[in-house]
This record gives sequence, C-alpha cells and structure tokens, in this order.
Amino acid sequence: MRKTALLLIVLLGVAYLMIECSCDDEGYEELAEDEEEESDEVEEDDDDNDTEVKEENGVLVLTDANFDTFIEDKDTVLVEFYAPWCGHCKQFAPEYEKIAQTLKENDPPIPVAKVDATEAKDVGSRFEVSGYPTIKILKRGEAVDYDGDRTEKAIVERVLQIAQPDWKSPPEATLVLTKDNFDKTVNDAEIILVEFYAPWCGHCKRLAPEYEKAAQELSQRSPPILLAKVDATVESEVASRFDVTGYPTLKIFRKGKIFDYNGPRERHGIVDYMAEQAGPPSKQLQLTKQVQELLKDGDDAVIVGVFSSEQDAAYEVYIEACNSLREDFTFRHTFSAEVAKVLKASLGQVVIVQPEKFHSKYEPASHTLLVKDSTLVLDVQDFFKKHVTPLVGHRKPSNDAKRYTKRPLVVAYYGVDFSFDYRKATQFWRSKVLEVAQDFPEYTFAIADEEDYADELKNLGLSESGEDVNVGILAEGGKKFAMEPDEFDADLLRDFVMAFKKGKLKPIIKSQPVPKNNKGPVKVVVGNTFDEIVMDAKKDVLVEFYAPWCGHCKKMEPEYLALAKKYRDEKNLVIAKMDATANDIPNDKYKAEGFPTIYFAPSDGKHKPVKFEGGDRTVDSLSKFLEEHATKLSHKRDEL
Repeated sequence: MRKTALLLIVLLGVAYLMIECSCDDEGYEELAEDEEEESDEVEEDDDDNDTEVKEENGVLVLTDANFDTFIEDKDTVLVEFYAPWCGHCKQFAPEYEKIAQTLKENDPPIPVAKVDATEAKDVGSRFEVSGYPTIKILKRGEAVDYDGDRTEKAIVERVLQIAQPDWKSPPEATLVLTKDNFDKTVNDAEIILVEFYAPWCGHCKRLAPEYEKAAQELSQRSPPILLAKVDATVESEVASRFDVTGYPTLKIFRKGKIFDYNGPRERHGIVDYMAEQAGPPSKQLQLTKQVQELLKDGDDAVIVGVFSSEQDAAYEVYIEACNSLREDFTFRHTFSAEVAKVLKASLGQVVIVQPEKFHSKYEPASHTLLVKDSTLVLDVQDFFKKHVTPLVGHRKPSNDAKRYTKRPLVVAYYGVDFSFDYRKATQFWRSKVLEVAQDFPEYTFAIADEEDYADELKNLGLSESGEDVNVGILAEGGKKFAMEPDEFDADLLRDFVMAFKKGKLKPIIKSQPVPKNNKGPVKVVVGNTFDEIVMDAKKDVLVEFYAPWCGHCKKMEPEYLALAKKYRDEKNLVIAKMDATANDIPNDKYKAEGFPTIYFAPSDGKHKPVKFEGGDRTVDSLSKFLEEHATKLSHKRDEL
C-alpha cells in the first residue's frame, strides 16, 4: 500500500510539472505574438515617419521618400535645393522663411519647401541640381527654373505669376533643325549658333538648360540672335557635312558660312560671346589720335583697312576675312583720309602696324596688302597671320595660343617688363635676340617673363640656373631643348640655334626609369620609351595616360587589364599605359588634359592618333573602339 501511495504522489508531481510547462509555453507564445504586433506597429510608424512632411520655420522639408507623394496633387510649389554646408544657402535661409510666410497667407496658400540635396540625392539628380541654392517652381509637377534675384519681392512675384490658372510654360526658344529646314534657316540668318548633340550625351544634357536660357535671352534682343540644335544621331547626313565627330559640337553660321564657336558653355558666357560675335569684327577709326594711342600703348599689332565707304567691294572682302579671326586679331577700318595719311596707306590697302616698342632696324615698321573685289578671303587671312607677330615679340599666357603656336619657337626667359623704369633693360636683352632672329627667318623668336613661365623653365631644367637670361627651344612633336646656362650674349644664342638646326642637340624629356621587366599584358611607357613603343610604325598601340591619384583611372584599371589579356596573343598590337604626371609626352599630338585619356595610335597614322571619347570605359566598349580603328589585328574578336 505504501508503495502504491508513493507512486501516486510521483505521478501527480509529474502531471503538475507538465501543466506548468504548458502554461509557460502558452505565455511565451502570447508574449512573442504581442512583441511581433508591437514591432509591426513600430515599423508602420517608421514608414509613416518617412513620408511625413515636417515643417521648419514655416518651410516644408521634402525628402526622397515624401517628395513625389507631396507634389503629385499640388498645382504650384516653390522648392529650394540646398546643402547644409553652403554659405549662400545659410545667408538665404531667413529670406526664404519670409517667402514661406508670405505665400502661406496667399489665397490659396502656396507651399514653400526645401530639399537637402546632399541627402535626397535621387530628387536632386532628377532635377539636375549642380549648385546651391537652386530654386525651382513646380507647376503641376513640371519644373520651372528661377534665375532672378534672391529677394522676397522678386521670388513671390514670380511664383504668383506662375500660379495663375492660365499660365503656360513659354515655348522653347531654341530652334529645332532637321535636313528639311537646316539650309534655309542658316542661309537666311545674319548669325545663328547651332548645337549638334546626341540625346545620350551627358555633356549635352548639362548644356541643354544653359543653352535654352541663353536662347531665350538672345531672342529678346533687337535684332534677335538665334540659337538652334540638331539631333546628330537622327540627322546624321547634316552632321557629317560639318565633320561632327563629338558632342556637343557648336558652330556659328553667318548667311550659311560656317565659323568655329570658341566661347563658354554656360548661359551668361554664351550670351556675351554671341552678342560680341553679332557685332562687326572691325571697329571704325575716325580720328588720327585713335591710331596714335593704339601704336604707343598697345601690346599687339593693329590691322587697319582703308576704304572709301561701307559699299566698297574691297571693304566687304576685308570684313569677311576678319569674321572668323575676330578673336585672334585687333581689326580696325577707316574711311578717313587723315587717318590714311598717318598710316601712309591708300584706298584699298590693309596695313599691319606693330606697337612702337616692337619696332627694330631688322624689320619694316608696317606691312601692306592691296585688297580688291577679286582678292581671295584666304589670301587676306594669310597676310594677317604672316605679319601679325614681330621679329621678336612678347610671349605671354594671354597671347600664347594666338601668336606662338608655330614651331620651332625660340624663347628667351628673363624679367620682361615694358613699364617706364624697366623698359631699357628689357629692350637691352631683346636686342641681343633680334640680332640672331634676323638670321633664322624660318624660326619664331620671342621673349617671355620668367615668372609667367616658371613651370616651363622647370621642365627645361633651367629654373635654378642662376642666370639672368635662359633660353629654350620648343620644337615640333612636343620636343624641347635647353641652352646650357651661361652669361647670355648674341653669339652664345646663335651657336645654340645653329646646333639645333644641325640636329646636334639632345631633347629634354622628363622620364621615370625604364622598367627592367615589361612583359606584363599592359606595357609600361615612360618618357624615354614613348617613341620606341607608342610611335612604333610596325604596331598598332592603344595607350592610356593616367594619374596615380585619379579615381576614374583606378576604377578602369581592372577593365584595362582584362582588355590587354583579351588581346595578348596579337603580336602587332600593344596595350600600354603611361603615368602622365611623372613623364613628358614627347609628342604634341597626344595631349592628356584630363585623366584617364586614351589614344589609339594606328601603325599607319602615328601622327594622327584617335582619341577615345563618349563611351564607357569597359572591356566591351574599349574592344569595339580598338577593333574599329585597328590595322594589324590577325582577326576580329567577334569572329572567334
């Protein structure tokens, strides 16, 4: 009996424990369910918080998460895109808060919002925000740029104007040209700027709003100046007529005649440049005093045409010759007999006169050309180019690209200063150069201030010479030569130039050491091996110019290596790279103005390399470019 009772007690204890455990499990499950429900509620609250539009000092705060839902049912919204660190934004903030209050009191109220474009990157990118603050007025979701004054009065006035129920966006001021209307449009226009673009081109997309704003402003001028655009991917026939190979390409047309556009690519720059281009390329001289001032104080040659009137046929030839060179030369014309007398010129003559400081016994003070109605425009332009530079002129950063691109160029570097106190010393050294320059008419000679060209002197190895005057020769193909530092005189200079002429000088080339092992898929080029590898006429060469610190270069590196491996069995193709920060590129046909820069140097056209532009820097894109221009591939890769 005692055993039976004990067994019953044990069984009752086990049953009790099982019930307790069951209850604990149910409680745990209930607790877990409660926690899950609470978690769901928190997540729902977080979602609500993401789309909730907060307000700061009366200005609504929009983000990537709430922007579209807030805008979608609004007629008009004023939006500022800002960056927290932007000084202009901070300065503008109190004014913007006043604007918000004013528009809130409008009937009906108009929402005023702001977007931190450094956080809301999707929205900022969609509206092509590139500077801060950027202000846009959204009309039924469509953005209208605001470019006026950042004042309460100006902004409120513009917003209320756009908020009117009948307001419509003005039609695009940029003309759209096709093969059907192109010729008539450009032939009829006194002046028109035409952009050839591709819809996929990033540079074109960035230019588009600036170009349209410029078109709107220039269309309001009297007479208006026209801006137009051509989709070169659709109108390929039109684009090919004008050798359009990159995008965007801008050209100026005057009554159908084409001229290069060399101006800025932002609204105000385009407006100013085209306004200047629309004016006459030559200014009229009416007084002898004007001529005397130009010659006494000028820095550049003065070109003056002498004619009977604007109806003179020779005058029309002269103006046409001036048009395409207006940025490079100082053009004047006169109908005055008194001015003609000072210039010692007769009707129909064009005179090129150097400023007094460049006069010398080794060259005439002026050059003249008789222009008739039958004279070719090109002949007049050749006359300008031939005589505009004095025997020994003053080379400066401001005139370098206009006057001193011809090679070989012999340059004497010293403290050049034509002000009254230093003119005598400047002319003393210049006279030594003149003595030599007269004996080498095939070369261009110039003097240059050593501070203006400190980097050039350093590259010549002359920055620490200790001499008053240093001399370098900049030759064809980007080669450069330095005269051994010594006490400067005409005989020393003459010997140096003669040695160059006879090919006895060794060029100065900045170069890293030649790699001991260069057997990798990508060949390493340095300054001293550029001619040997890149200019090898037996092989096609694809060469990348890079900078070690360049992020784009680092990103492309694995793609470029994969490309080299893909073509490593091609014996007549070289894939190469060169650190352009540590080596000179001893050929001026290969210019690296940004990184990475890639050229294809075909075996039969080393002096006409093809620059890689427009595509992404992937194996596929680079392969397509390479195979398009290759002359030595054993077979096309797409045939494998």
